[in-house]
Amino acid sequence: MSSSSAVAFARQNHPRFLDELKALLRIPSVSTDPEHKDDCRKAAEVLLAELKRIGMENARLIEGEGHPLVYADWLHAAGKPTVLIYGHYDVQPPDPLDEWLSPPFEPTERNGNIYARGAVDDKGQVVAQVKALESLMAANGKLPLNVRVLFEGEEEVGGETIEKYVASKAADLKADFALVSDTELFAPGLPTLCVGLRGMIYTELEVRGAKTDLHSGMYGGAAPNPFVSICQIIAKLKDEQGHILIPGFYDGIIPPSPEELAAWKSLPFDEEEYRKTEVGSKQLVGESGYSVLERTWARPTVEVHGIPGGFIGAGAKTVIPAKATAKISMRLVPGMTPQKAFDLYKSYVEKIAPVGVDVEVRLIHAGDACLIPVNNRYIQAAVRALHEVWGKDTVFIRSGGSIPIVGDFDRNLGLPSVMMGFGLPDDNIHAPNEKFHLKNFELGIVSLIRFLEEVGS
Repeated sequence: MSSSSAVAFARQNHPRFLDELKALLRIPSVSTDPEHKDDCRKAAEVLLAELKRIGMENARLIEGEGHPLVYADWLHAAGKPTVLIYGHYDVQPPDPLDEWLSPPFEPTERNGNIYARGAVDDKGQVVAQVKALESLMAANGKLPLNVRVLFEGEEEVGGETIEKYVASKAADLKADFALVSDTELFAPGLPTLCVGLRGMIYTELEVRGAKTDLHSGMYGGAAPNPFVSICQIIAKLKDEQGHILIPGFYDGIIPPSPEELAAWKSLPFDEEEYRKTEVGSKQLVGESGYSVLERTWARPTVEVHGIPGGFIGAGAKTVIPAKATAKISMRLVPGMTPQKAFDLYKSYVEKIAPVGVDVEVRLIHAGDACLIPVNNRYIQAAVRALHEVWGKDTVFIRSGGSIPIVGDFDRNLGLPSVMMGFGLPDDNIHAPNEKFHLKNFELGIVSLIRFLEEVGS
């Protein structure tokens, strides 16, 4: 492993780096909750102050309709490439609170991990990026390449502010590639680069029946029940084999290449261990004829996230609600576009809606699927750096999740993204007891240092 002065600085200052991560984790920057608006701004201001402290220039908050963006740059490496470093400081809500073993916003170390909401998604990885820059600046008085930093506070709610900014400010974000640390290793100790993401559309389906809530004894059997109707609609979105029933939904899908499928088969994946440890269900489900990795990385999905409405309080209230709403998302794969997928879904729902109700389908946010060519110079530099730090060959994977900004960088800025993340599959992102393995935090900083040095060389 390299003994560069920046790596040495990072190792010497690791206890301080961890303390600073804990301070950021204590800020409940839940972007979806208006009550935490000030907390989101506080997290942005902490990162802004840190970027200024370590020597980044032009550091500022960029205001929009939502939570602010954090921008900074250092552009004095003449003739060297420019990297646009991305991360997000907002976090998911911590619910359900009673399942946390320690308070979600009081970071706690145990079993070699740090537990807190946002520990790995994405505050821990953002801090790793900042600390890599600090180490390079402190050790050398400069950076080995040109750097722009752009952190957002709305990734968990669709990223509308950064989407608009990137689309309208291409000249201000000129770079050669993007560095995104919001992904994971395929297995502990195995250096990993994510080269594919599923896209997404997130929707609300509202079904309206009577003009007001009705007494089920007086009107039951004659008045339409929006909850029954919405369940009937949802039941027709896919069959028992997991096949999506929306006409035309699969048209144009680009399947994984035979070489990619062969590489996935060689990965250290135990389906039964995945079922027991990560999923925790009695049985796995999904489209027949496809492996678990294919179903989660390269096939589209339909998922229902919540059906708020009606009476859910203690005791009984025999009411037929006037309306019901379901939050429904679809993951998309290469060859699919968000707008086409939404149009097909909306048309199908309107066609199958039961009699007696009106339906409205709303698009909340969307993101493109993407594939990153592995033969570009920045991916290859990442491969070399990761091998040096981890002592193993890098594996290329896709992620079933969506990072909409990667598509925005490609579409609006023409940038390939290096998705170099250091989480683990069992880090409980978006769930209680989210964690970040402390060794991965340490090695992640070193990996980022060596990667930036490698690109700059």
